[in-house]
Amino acid sequence: MISIRNLNLSFGSQTLFEDASLRVNQGDRFALVGPNGAGKSTLFRLILGEMEPDAGNVDMRHGLVVGYLPQENAPVTDRPVLQEALLGLDAEDGRTEAKAKAVLMGLGFKIADFTRPLKELSGGWAMRVAMARLLVEEPDLLLLDEPTNHLDLWSLLWFQEYLQRYPGAILVISHDRAFINAVCSTVVSVQDHTLKAYPGDYESFVAERAAEQSRLESAHRTQQGEIRAMKEFIDRNRARLSTAKRAQSMMKRLDKVERIELPPEARKMAIQLPQPPPCGKEAIFLTDIHKAYGKHVVYKSLSLAVPRGWKMALVGPNGAGKSTLLKIMAGVLPFEAGERKLGHNVVVGYHAQHRAETMDPERTVLEEASRSNRSHPDLLVRSVLGSFLFSGDSVFKKVKVLSGGEKSRLSLVKILLDPPNFLLLDEPTTHLDMSSVDALVAALERFEGTLAFISHDLHFINALAQQTIHVDHGRVTVYPGNFELFQWSQKQRVAAGSR
Repeated sequence: MISIRNLNLSFGSQTLFEDASLRVNQGDRFALVGPNGAGKSTLFRLILGEMEPDAGNVDMRHGLVVGYLPQENAPVTDRPVLQEALLGLDAEDGRTEAKAKAVLMGLGFKIADFTRPLKELSGGWAMRVAMARLLVEEPDLLLLDEPTNHLDLWSLLWFQEYLQRYPGAILVISHDRAFINAVCSTVVSVQDHTLKAYPGDYESFVAERAAEQSRLESAHRTQQGEIRAMKEFIDRNRARLSTAKRAQSMMKRLDKVERIELPPEARKMAIQLPQPPPCGKEAIFLTDIHKAYGKHVVYKSLSLAVPRGWKMALVGPNGAGKSTLLKIMAGVLPFEAGERKLGHNVVVGYHAQHRAETMDPERTVLEEASRSNRSHPDLLVRSVLGSFLFSGDSVFKKVKVLSGGEKSRLSLVKILLDPPNFLLLDEPTTHLDMSSVDALVAALERFEGTLAFISHDLHFINALAQQTIHVDHGRVTVYPGNFELFQWSQKQRVAAGSR
């Protein structure tokens, strides 16, 4: 389908690709992984013909239909949702319309949403419509750039299952390893200016990369020893007339040695969460909470007690009330009846999903991070920022120029500089790369306070959750264990009911 041969591309002094090659065949499922800035999205642009390489070729099969989903900025029009999902397709075909409706509902839309103008939707929901249009069109090759960023957990699970049955080839950029493992059969490393395919899941890729690195380091050590020995021979013998010729010959050999270069190590976040102040045995009590948006009742007589030290994931279908519950617990959303009571000495920290709205775009990173109830010296603030990859002059960048991932990290920094003992996180991993997610997981595993979070990252959920709170149509049910255990218990209930 696609043949990428001897690709070279540079921007000024930055080399993205050097003699890189890759072949994509019918039915291939490739996950492109690599550090930020390695060239993953640029590779998509080269395939789409939006950029030309400095050298090399990107050849595509004649008549190949390519569908592309960007990370952000889906087009927003006055067209209704269903009409937008059918754009460019045979809208008179009843089967095509039925397929579009099924895809939209799988991605979380309700029937009542089909006639809503696209311009009324948020950017995330507009991205879901763009995704639906691609799935209905069913191109030969799907290029998906971080497609899970705008999906809730339930929609993500549906999307994974749909892609498993997709007839075409798929190239996906994703930082969600559980999604990669569910959908892709090969991991393509976009790193060190090359493209290299590793058959298998993400864990197999990591293991093979580690083995390669170990072999490279071993060969590098051996070569460095040989080079030192050659240099010592030259130093000892070039001043003596009887051995100067041999030293000269050794110098020529040394000049011809092809040096083994070790790639620079990728920087990783080293997050050290300050341990929170002590508190009572219960973190929060919710008693007979009634919450409605106009005529739409979300919760009626909701009661929930959260003991100190729980690490709980809130899960449930789109619109079930997860974010509403998290906001009620955080104290940022009023309710019509009932009582919210924090435990003794409980301090709440809330990381909002749309964290940019809480920041001043004209402040610098350092100024925004320093805004807290505690007075911290600049050295401490910069130290914490450094652990979140804000180092050197990057602390003087204004908030308005930060990427989504940078804003997410800055929001976490602000919470940690005024450490809570009850931490509430709404989609904290969105736009974070895999090493950052790993570092955040490690830090939260060590966190001694109470944690409640919403996430569509199954790896993050299963690594952290010790309790799963199932939210569905105003009912809140507590299950012990992570989401994997919750899924197993749900399957057991269905199996028992069918007997």
